[in-house]
Amino acid sequence: MAAQESVSQTTSAIALEKKLQALGVDFPIPSFKGTDALTNPVDIYRCYLADALTTIVDCDRQVVYEAIQWTNQSSHGDLLLVVPRLRMKGVKPAEVTKDLSDKLPSSPLFAAPIAAGIQLQLRFSPTTLPQILLPYIFERGSSYGGNPRLGFKDSQLNGTRKRMVIDFSSPNIAKEFHAGHLRSTIIGAYLSNLYQSMGWDVVKLNYLGDWGKQFGLLAVGWKRFGSEELLQQNPLGHLLDVYVKINTIFSHEEKAVKEARETGQDTAELESRGLYAERNDFFTRMEEREPEALALWKRFRDVSIERYISAYARLNIQFDEYWGESQVQPRSIDRAEAILIEKGILKEDRNALIVNFKDHGAPKLDVAVVRNRQGTSTYLLRDIAGVFEREEKYQPDQLVYVVSSEQDVYFQRLFKIIELMGRPDLSSKLQHVNFGKVLGMSSRLGTVRLLSDILDDSGNAMHDVMKRNETKYAQVEDPEGVSDTLGITAVMVQDMSGKRINNYPFDMSRMMSFEGDTGPYLQYTHARLCSIMRKAAFTTAQLRSADFSLLKEQHVIDNLRLMAQYPDVTQTAFKTLEPTTILTYLFKFTHQLSSGYDVVKVVGIQDRAISMARAAYYECARQVLHNGLRLLGITPVER
Repeated sequence: MAAQESVSQTTSAIALEKKLQALGVDFPIPSFKGTDALTNPVDIYRCYLADALTTIVDCDRQVVYEAIQWTNQSSHGDLLLVVPRLRMKGVKPAEVTKDLSDKLPSSPLFAAPIAAGIQLQLRFSPTTLPQILLPYIFERGSSYGGNPRLGFKDSQLNGTRKRMVIDFSSPNIAKEFHAGHLRSTIIGAYLSNLYQSMGWDVVKLNYLGDWGKQFGLLAVGWKRFGSEELLQQNPLGHLLDVYVKINTIFSHEEKAVKEARETGQDTAELESRGLYAERNDFFTRMEEREPEALALWKRFRDVSIERYISAYARLNIQFDEYWGESQVQPRSIDRAEAILIEKGILKEDRNALIVNFKDHGAPKLDVAVVRNRQGTSTYLLRDIAGVFEREEKYQPDQLVYVVSSEQDVYFQRLFKIIELMGRPDLSSKLQHVNFGKVLGMSSRLGTVRLLSDILDDSGNAMHDVMKRNETKYAQVEDPEGVSDTLGITAVMVQDMSGKRINNYPFDMSRMMSFEGDTGPYLQYTHARLCSIMRKAAFTTAQLRSADFSLLKEQHVIDNLRLMAQYPDVTQTAFKTLEPTTILTYLFKFTHQLSSGYDVVKVVGIQDRAISMARAAYYECARQVLHNGLRLLGITPVER
């Protein structure tokens, strides 16, 4: 490592102030509540701007600081002072803005301010920006954009970290891995990465649907249609086939029971015979922990988890624990039920135990069954007990469920019941992160039924697209591996392009395009930046010691302004939990970056110092894109 690399320029307050002093900026860096100049470069500018403004306006320092906003429209500058937010009485905001633009002291950090109505626009100085930002990104590398300080429980930034337990993906054994599970998987992985980048301790749970009456039905189906040979060849596929076959037969009985219930008939007699009886009998044996029933259940569960692990690995996801309904202990269920009875929350209704939310001030939540008339536990009762088990085991500060918006009412019921049980403190830690539907995935992908099917189909479609360009295809060392990554990227990016709650149409042809706002376009940009670096052939030490003052092109400065915003973007995403916040930024950044390739060249430049400085700029641009892709759960490709 070169000597100049070993000396930090920005990673400590002392080093950063020394760097700023060399650029003619006063020190120490002014301090304001909520700022962190060591994780967000824009905070450096905010602090100096707020401090300068306090010398010419009669306002509380913190009020001045909070009146400063960042802007994602470059035409409006980099920072805005919204004058009405200064809460100055008896003055006209537009006149104050003009007065401030005249009186604001000059600074090496900023170009001249612009008065725009009630806003004062500030732009970062193109002279000092490259010299501050590029060392800042180089020295943080893959951590640029994160803020590990947010994860500490106390303000002293030491001791224990906050813990989030996140429950996502959660497929049902022997059932289709449908679009809802895919969205939960993609969004849950993103949230896990986001919280980890903000310093939280994250526990990733996959709460499998591995218990309940549907498993009793699978066991009945296994007796009729199960094949040891097919189970060995394709465990998930065969169990799904078995379930589909038995469910087709069972659907006729289900229809008869539904019609009887709708006409007000007692369905107990209908449910006491046929597949209903066989299904319920097997599940009762499971709940009573009968060894033979549990052995079959465990076998199906273990082989399913084994296959899921390999599929999740293709999505860069490793769960900390494969939990499930089955893991909820009977004593926990009994304890939860006892509290519900003791506090008068449960009522008996036709041999079932229910919660009537009208009795508890929440009429919109209607009625929920907690124990079936056959005496077996419901999903809701197991979830109630599961909340307390998770609290005991993990001591979380936040417990997040990533599940479709179709389950909004279910989670409102769950959280309300925890509150009614005398635990509003625990209920307040529970959060349901919801999302809309994927429209038309099944019809467009035909026989797609499992996660591996979805990933295989997207990879194959991407491979076909790549083969259309024979020249570029021949240059790819591992076309199958790259097409798999690009196909997965395409699916993930399409899923995250809009707000979580929005429904969106599954469009395979559009998502596979290398143009526009697509996953392949982002990957193409990253690969092109990697290609520039390979051709430039500078070492990391050379790049970090380059003369950044040589970067004067408007294309470069405009992109550096965007690169400086990345930590603000991740902070916003941390508040909204929207992956599209990151994605929208990356699309804007990459489109703007690509417009300057022909202007800001690295190879073929006679002045080696300029070539090196430009290469350093492109390397930092690649790092920002790389960090954004990783945050979204995407593996960046290099070729």
